[in-house]
Amino acid sequence: MKCPDCGSTKVSRDAERGEVVCKDCGLVLEDNVVQEGPEWRAFDAEQRASRARTGAPLKYMSPNKGLVTEIDQYNRDVRGGKIAPSQQAQLYRMRKWHKRASISNSIERNLAIALTELNRVASHLGLQEVIRESAALLYRKCVEKGLIRGRQIESVVSAVIYAVCRQYGVPRTLDEISAIAEIPKKEIGRTFRLISQELTLKIPLTNPQFYITRFVTALKLSGETQKKAQEILDQAIKKGLVSGRGPMGVAAAAVYIASVLVGERRTQKEVADVAGVTEVTIRNRYRELKKSLALKVSI
Repeated sequence: MKCPDCGSTKVSRDAERGEVVCKDCGLVLEDNVVQEGPEWRAFDAEQRASRARTGAPLKYMSPNKGLVTEIDQYNRDVRGGKIAPSQQAQLYRMRKWHKRASISNSIERNLAIALTELNRVASHLGLQEVIRESAALLYRKCVEKGLIRGRQIESVVSAVIYAVCRQYGVPRTLDEISAIAEIPKKEIGRTFRLISQELTLKIPLTNPQFYITRFVTALKLSGETQKKAQEILDQAIKKGLVSGRGPMGVAAAAVYIASVLVGERRTQKEVADVAGVTEVTIRNRYRELKKSLALKVSI
């Protein structure tokens, strides 16, 4: 925040008065500021749980967003003791009918199936909770727009995961998602383009640098090789050698060249297997980088 009177950036917030004041000239920049935090303090988890007056945050990964009471599977009472077998059968029936009652229409049924599949694919890809929640929210938007009609649930889920991974800069390729979801790559790509157009998503271009660390780790190369590969890629990006070419192929070629320059040579086949591209692609990208960047590489 900047003071409009003296231009100073030194401001102080008075929580008791609800004011933001410039320290240099004393001008009150804001008044009646609402304090969004709690007015109470807690010194342990028990106090925090007892004094809080709000519930858990919404979970888009849950079909009902976590707002419905659930009967767990543990068959234990409030004290932790086991429930009698006669009562367990009753709990089983309650649990079954409760689950049926929570899914009342086709949209909720679709969400229950789709979010389960989303969680499965995300688990295999090792995606974080924030990415799963973002993917679930994007899938819900697709349902609201009617983009799932006439399409496989698995293809829409895969396209949503791919789009969110691109937005968060997580290096996951169509080939990886296609192998786990067991959906053709072309189908995922077609659905991804439709979602991007209909929801006007701002999907950034895939940066080859996202794959450098991954390839270096898989090939068991040193940090020096990784640094050299990053330098080669930086030069290639500045000269515009990356545009119009597959990011994985360019990244793989940079890692291959760096391994040779540092003295930790890996064969083109080893790099191709890790990167999921062909040896021909690596050779072509290698020749382009070597010629354009004037690299002295002896193979």
